Amino acid sequence: MSEKIASVNVGCISSRKLKWFAWGTGGLIVFIGLLVFVVFLVLHPSKPSFNLEDVTVYQFNVSKALPYAITIIMQVTLSSRNPNSRIGVEYQPLHVYATYRDQQITMAYLLPPTYQGHKEPVVWSPPLTGYDMPISPYSQQSLDQDWHTGVVLMNIKLQGDVKWKVGTWISPNYHLYVHCPANIRFGDLNNGGSNLIKGQPVDHCDVEIAS
Repeated sequence: MSEKIASVNVGCISSRKLKWFAWGTGGLIVFIGLLVFVVFLVLHPSKPSFNLEDVTVYQFNVSKALPYAITIIMQVTLSSRNPNSRIGVEYQPLHVYATYRDQQITMAYLLPPTYQGHKEPVVWSPPLTGYDMPISPYSQQSLDQDWHTGVVLMNIKLQGDVKWKVGTWISPNYHLYVHCPANIRFGDLNNGGSNLIKGQPVDHCDVEIAS
């Protein structure tokens, strides 16, 4: 009987040790996670800056009858810089596309996941294409007016998810929205478009990050 009691006591003690060890390990992990999170909040990461470095249009055609549609082949160069000296940026797959008056006129190009280190620049040069992309009659009228003035304002948009990285800690996903306006200047409008047209970025890209 005493041997059975002793074995039960040993088993209880071992079970208690395992529980305390598990609780201690879990608490330590939570503490380290909270510590890194507090450091992250104290550092207060600044959002990355984006610039539209280049826009080259190889083809731009617009149908003159219903249904109105745009065909465009272009390539853009976007650069990003991480202003943080202690926080890295992990870009999840990002989508890049062009719009005219808030209407998408190219297919979205998928950029691969990219890590951006402290104070580090990143450059992407995706091709953007759209074949017979429909536009509204209102946009068609506006486009006709823009063509007569010789300048068409487009917007290069980039969106997707980003994560912040401090040491081994990685934040949850944040939503990234980038908006880069650019003027496309046409020469001979009578040909319905021109080849190898260089666009001119209007201003710095607008960057927004939301939870």
